[in-house]
Amino acid sequence: MSRLRKLYESYEGNPDIGFVVMKGNGNAFCAGADIVSVRDMIKKGNIEGSKEIFRRVYGFAYLLHTYLKPNVAILDGVTMGGGAAISIPGTFRIATEKTVYATPETLIGLHPDAGASFHLSHLPGYLGEYLGLTGDRLNGVEMIACGLATHYAHSTKVREIEECLKNLVTDDPSVIETSLEKYSDFDYPDNNSVLKRLEMVDKCFGHDSVEEIIYALESEAARTRDVWCESALKKLKYASPLSLKISLRSIREGRFQTLDQCLIREFRLTSRAMSCQISSDFCEGVRARMVDKDQAPKWDPPSLAHVTHDMVDQYFSPLGPLEPELDLPTKQREAFT
Repeated sequence: MSRLRKLYESYEGNPDIGFVVMKGNGNAFCAGADIVSVRDMIKKGNIEGSKEIFRRVYGFAYLLHTYLKPNVAILDGVTMGGGAAISIPGTFRIATEKTVYATPETLIGLHPDAGASFHLSHLPGYLGEYLGLTGDRLNGVEMIACGLATHYAHSTKVREIEECLKNLVTDDPSVIETSLEKYSDFDYPDNNSVLKRLEMVDKCFGHDSVEEIIYALESEAARTRDVWCESALKKLKYASPLSLKISLRSIREGRFQTLDQCLIREFRLTSRAMSCQISSDFCEGVRARMVDKDQAPKWDPPSLAHVTHDMVDQYFSPLGPLEPELDLPTKQREAFT
């Protein structure tokens, strides 16, 4: 991430470079940070080192949000976590049929971060709450339909798109837009897509608490026998109860905050998760899904009923004097959002 940031900073100041293109290496654009190594750092007592990793990711996400040149992200594969953080800020985001977007942080005892609470809160209705709490996935067609992507093209065209961009000499976003449109495909989300159920999403996920959301889903599932409701319930009941409450509040606050305010808040939440003073759910979630892979996390607190308001408030409170807040250059670089 540090090397990538240095490259972007050097490109921004180079008058010979008109725009920047970012593409994943291999089958994924990016599946997020190496959370297993972060967990190992915490287990070894290097709490500050784990926080520093997230500080760099959030800082780089802000740089991309405020980037002075057009930047293009080709999302031909898995786009999650840190990968989403550095691609969603792009001026142009090209999704394909191979694209898989998700914010699955509640499933590992964390929260949608690196700007996710800002982006999720700006999606149609309460779709952001649904994605952020359940960790459900969107494909490329769904990404463009809800605004997370700007263009959709079949993966067989990616090489042509790259060649086109490579030969383009411009710093004009409209010229890049016109060029990308030549390769764009058009498709609709299928009938199983969550985007076909936005009325139900709003009805269930528009409530003020996680408990009310679950109750609404249970009521709809009992009334309609809807498989989608049952699937959403299953995901929520697997996730960390503490993470669910933190994530819902985080996304709701994101609706009324600027990007930099969201990043600073997210860093506070992440710092508390890394310190493991209130809960060790992050380490336990990573263990269950990525290390032992038993898919049976033992969350602490174990249920929503055991998550107190004070516990959640502690996560959102300002960091202490020995824990510096996330410092963003907001006076020099104001986000274009």
